[in-house]
Amino acid sequence: MKKYFIIFLTFFTMFNGYIWICLFEDYKDIYKKQIEELQNENTLLREQVAEIKLEGMNVTVTMYHPTRYQTDSTPNILADGTRITVHRASEYKYIAVSRNLLKRWGGWLDYGDFIVLKGTDGKDGVYQVKDTMNKRFVNRIDILETPGTKPYKFENAKITKTHVDETDFEYITDKK
Repeated sequence: MKKYFIIFLTFFTMFNGYIWICLFEDYKDIYKKQIEELQNENTLLREQVAEIKLEGMNVTVTMYHPTRYQTDSTPNILADGTRITVHRASEYKYIAVSRNLLKRWGGWLDYGDFIVLKGTDGKDGVYQVKDTMNKRFVNRIDILETPGTKPYKFENAKITKTHVDETDFEYITDKK
């Protein structure tokens, strides 16, 4: 009797193993298809991001003052750690960008990157990304301005990432 039980148990184990192997092969095929679809989607998304980097992106442009009311308890320290002189803020040519534009939240800009701004009345030029806007804003940039500067807003401006040497940027900002 013990001999038949061992034979049955061996047969049952082998049969069960065969069934599970067949099931896992099916799952393997399903997951392979899903991985391929995700890789294709990822490739398309990379192409779209590359287009944005090359062609630019439409944004809304506003301005902000480095004050506690508009920033946080340390208005003279930007999100990347840069310290500024508050009463000379307009001279820096720094911007804050909405979170969706920053790499850490899936965007294509990072702190320290330079952008070319076009489509504004008198505010076109090269700016450096130094700060982050509140999470409620999307596709938007804020230009850092000295307290007392009158508020402005441009609905249909365009930004393009550019490569500028730090020394060139200092020259651009010193020309004021």
